[in-house]
Amino acid sequence: MILWQRPPPFLVFLLAFWLAAPATAEQMPAVPDAAGFGPWLEGVREEALGSGISAELLDRVLAAIEFNPRVIELDRRQPEFTLTFERYMETRVTRDRIARGREKSAEFDHLLAAVGDRYGVDGRFIAAIWGMETNYGSHSGGMDVIGSLATLAYDTRRSAFFRQELMAALRILNEGHIDFAAMKGSWAGAMGQSQFMPTSFHAYAQDFDGDGRRDIWLNPADVFASIANYLKRHNWQGDLSWGREVVLPEGFGAFEAEIAQDRPPRACRRALREHSRQLPLSDWQAMGVRGANGGELPQTGILASLVRPAGNQGPAFLTYANYRAILSYNCSNFYALAVGRIADALLAEPEPSE
Repeated sequence: MILWQRPPPFLVFLLAFWLAAPATAEQMPAVPDAAGFGPWLEGVREEALGSGISAELLDRVLAAIEFNPRVIELDRRQPEFTLTFERYMETRVTRDRIARGREKSAEFDHLLAAVGDRYGVDGRFIAAIWGMETNYGSHSGGMDVIGSLATLAYDTRRSAFFRQELMAALRILNEGHIDFAAMKGSWAGAMGQSQFMPTSFHAYAQDFDGDGRRDIWLNPADVFASIANYLKRHNWQGDLSWGREVVLPEGFGAFEAEIAQDRPPRACRRALREHSRQLPLSDWQAMGVRGANGGELPQTGILASLVRPAGNQGPAFLTYANYRAILSYNCSNFYALAVGRIADALLAEPEPSE
């Protein structure tokens, strides 16, 4: 699964690793000797004590974890990201996911509306991200977060990053947001139904119901508010959608030089370097760009950039500022377009055949 200025959710970090060129076996560091894990934890304990974490908590938690070679194995074997856009959409934007999203949106209709009103984020986008991240809370990971993070911090591959996340996770326990036994997540430490890394939790997680805990594991109110707060903090505009699919006119290539970016933005450069410059919708209309159904574009000054995720022969999309907020959650055009399509499907009435 959003890069280092303020810590985003897990998949932003993980996609950065997936999209990098895969390291060879010779380049990978050796698996660390588990014999040194216990003494290494003593250093973790001392650092955590110095940051104000309870000695009783540390004694209980650190005594219960062990070096987990399975986590190292999963880290070493992260797959190269090779799905085509068409295949990605087929496997992510499924009839089942949309149908389940409609059921869950109806179940939590009032709560999604209340969260949406407070944060200015339409509930269908909250539900779409919830569905993409954990299939509406049904697949949030069952591994011990502290043990996984400690194993990765002990490893030499990204030790500084994961040590920071480990300390942040210990702070979450120390603040009483979740019990140690219930603090489950992915093998790399992504937590709860919003799949936040621990540092992202501290930056964005919300206590929507006011019970004193930011529970992104079991409390839908906190899950929805945390997702909405993340988007709001990344410049979500409540009066906009994400964008739209469009049809390009014959001879559109003549405009390529005119619409090219001068310089890709720093934030989410990997995804946004595939986009054109941002231009008003009225400019795209003047170039002959039309909606997917052939209709005219709105004659407004809303800025939009063009992206063709499957190349020049594939579908084209004009994307707005909110699309970039979704990219901050996960810096992948495939992901952001899937979120947009699910959100649109949740807004639309089901087809009779569905």
